[in-house]
Amino acid sequence: MWGWILWTLLGVVALLLAGVLAIVVVMRSKNPRGLGMVRRFNRRFTNRQAMRHAGEAGSEYAVVRHVGRRSGAPYATPIGTYPVGDDFLVFLPYGADADWVRNIRAAGTAELMTDGRVHQVTPRVVDAAEALPHLPAGDRRIARLFRVTDFLVLERAAVASGGAR
Repeated sequence: MWGWILWTLLGVVALLLAGVLAIVVVMRSKNPRGLGMVRRFNRRFTNRQAMRHAGEAGSEYAVVRHVGRRSGAPYATPIGTYPVGDDFLVFLPYGADADWVRNIRAAGTAELMTDGRVHQVTPRVVDAAEALPHLPAGDRRIARLFRVTDFLVLERAAVASGGAR
């Protein structure tokens, strides 16, 4: 009986490791089909979970509110931000062509809610050389592991509501 349990556990561990390896390979290679699968999974599961507390004081996620460039529909996307002076730095693991990035670049502005405060922001894509020095060491390693080459700086404009600049 213990042999069966051990082999089952080893099988589960092997499947988990294969899944992690597959995600790393997809993210490093920027394979469009694989990235599409990761995006769909994140939209359906990860983003919904993150949106529960995103933007609130103490949350690890911010919310960027933007308008669809073709539809004009309002959207809210959870993102991780890093403060850089008065501005915010964002990883772009899928590249600068993610829908939400294209939407705010087309509009030229978005609303960012982070730590319970709302800010009007304007987007600017930067490369890794400019962004990496502003990241904590662990996050720099993850950016290199996934070969993240694009980052977004959200520059603060006038505060929309909820706090001081």
